Amino acid sequence: MQRYVIAIDQSTSASKVFLLDAQGLIARRFSKNHRQYYPKPAFVEHDAEEIWQNVREGVAAACDGLAPEQLAGLGLSNQRETTVLWERASGKPVCPAVVWQDLRGEALCRELAPHAGRVTQSTGLALSAYYPAAKAASVLRDQPAIAGRARAGELCLGTVDSYLIHRLTGGRVFRTDVSNASRTALCDIRALSWDLDLCGLFGLRAEWLPAITPSDGDFGVTACEGIPAGIPIRGVMGDSHASLFGQGCLHPGMAKATFGTGSSVMMNVGPTVTASQNGLSASVGFSFRGETCYVLEGNITSSADTLCWLRDEAAMVPDVDSVEAIAASVPSAEGVYLVPAFSGLGAPYFDGSARAAITGMSRGTTRAHIVRAALESIAYQDADVIDAMRRDAGKALAELRVDGGPTKNRLLMQLLSDLLGCGVRCAAHSELSALGAGYMAGLSTGLYTELQAIPAFQETGATYAPAMDAGMREAMLSGWRDAVGRCRR
Repeated sequence: MQRYVIAIDQSTSASKVFLLDAQGLIARRFSKNHRQYYPKPAFVEHDAEEIWQNVREGVAAACDGLAPEQLAGLGLSNQRETTVLWERASGKPVCPAVVWQDLRGEALCRELAPHAGRVTQSTGLALSAYYPAAKAASVLRDQPAIAGRARAGELCLGTVDSYLIHRLTGGRVFRTDVSNASRTALCDIRALSWDLDLCGLFGLRAEWLPAITPSDGDFGVTACEGIPAGIPIRGVMGDSHASLFGQGCLHPGMAKATFGTGSSVMMNVGPTVTASQNGLSASVGFSFRGETCYVLEGNITSSADTLCWLRDEAAMVPDVDSVEAIAASVPSAEGVYLVPAFSGLGAPYFDGSARAAITGMSRGTTRAHIVRAALESIAYQDADVIDAMRRDAGKALAELRVDGGPTKNRLLMQLLSDLLGCGVRCAAHSELSALGAGYMAGLSTGLYTELQAIPAFQETGATYAPAMDAGMREAMLSGWRDAVGRCRR
């Protein structure tokens, strides 16, 4: 009898559900986009009920025609930092989900600035509107009726994983995994528990938050309408952490970059926290088989989203797939830099006031130069983060493992290798976040024995080696740093 694992990847733009077979390959796939809402400047929202209905539809489609005993388990990866408040009794959201890109918490963070060091010391994160603590606190401050319901014990507050687990289990389980908890700015990442003082600082209560559980822990079983009952939920991680696991970065010094709307560059630093002195975040990578690995991470706000801007707002390209050919039609950007600070700058700058700019244009600048500069901005931002990691970890990176749609762009991947001065290895299969969560669920439920033994995991994708001379590399990086500086003035 063939057995399978269901892997959910609930991302910023879509809910994807995959059926993984015993080889670790995708046997079925489902994807459905959800709407993006921008009700006012700096606000970005999702309809959490729409997300849930899409996930439920996807799981039902993945399971269709299979006997319950064929479903070994379910894994879940999710967009991180996006914050949901919902009714404890019904599971219905009481307001729109506040998306990770949302900056409504900036005013609150300015008020709390004297406590920034306390936040970083406990959580490994900067005091920032990027994280759920400020998002949730802002919602409750702005909407007294919701705050009153929370104080009455009627509401749950959590990230998307805890919301979906609550819905999948019919309201029986309210848990989050350590990786998602570590990204809230409310979790003591050394104790792996909620920091009660920080909860109070933000005006929140720990009893509103989910229980923190190892990534391969027991998150209950499915018990909701429209989905087969009794499927064990055994692998839960934030999307970037799931791709770290799926890429096999299980040892200190290994690093990966996941390219999506934004991007996450993450390095495994081992079983103890490495505090960053260079603008990065210290987080929990995942807990697996009784061991917890910590990571250094740099989050970039706009990666593939920059290419969407070229298509949708700037109307410079007909579609994202055409970017590579247009960029390659000129030998260089001729000194043009595009800094995509559309929602401020993420790591290693964490500057919410920075604004996007195109610099270095001349009368001879063409559309192709600007398109190339937009594409190059993805590699430059990753190079900034990797350089900060090198300084924090005290050693150079030997190889960067990458995944996500932009890895198909050969021009971008070669430039990334050139700017980093190290090899770049693309994943053999797409959907690494889903695969990582699915692999963990399969390992936890016995479908797989070891990660390295999964046939699909053993395959490798395209590789790139640096070919740019050091002088050219430094000149290009120097020009980028100057452009970034102009955006922050």
